[in-house]
Amino acid sequence: MTRPALALLLCLFASLATDTTDAVAADSAADDATYGAGAVLGTLLYAPLKTGFCIGGGVTSALALPFGGTQTAGTIASAACGGTWAISPAMVQRREPVWFIGGGAKPLVSAKK
Repeated sequence: MTRPALALLLCLFASLATDTTDAVAADSAADDATYGAGAVLGTLLYAPLKTGFCIGGGVTSALALPFGGTQTAGTIASAACGGTWAISPAMVQRREPVWFIGGGAKPLVSAKK
């Protein structure tokens, strides 16, 4: 192969590499925006359910207080109101778990390993 042909071939590969890098960056930005939008939508749907669950747990905790004592009532309240309250982009990507119930219970959605 002659030197001018080799130089032309190297320039061609270099231009392809820079175009690919720009496309990957654009895809990454689009992915980040998509995961962010999914997190917002997920939180809008999830937060009211979590709020209702927490209110129900608070009522149950108050009813359990006279019969089970403060430790039992506290365990019920922390299980109902603990855990995840907002969905993050990392949760949409399954890099972090979603804890619907607090207090060390099994996560609703586990992170990928």
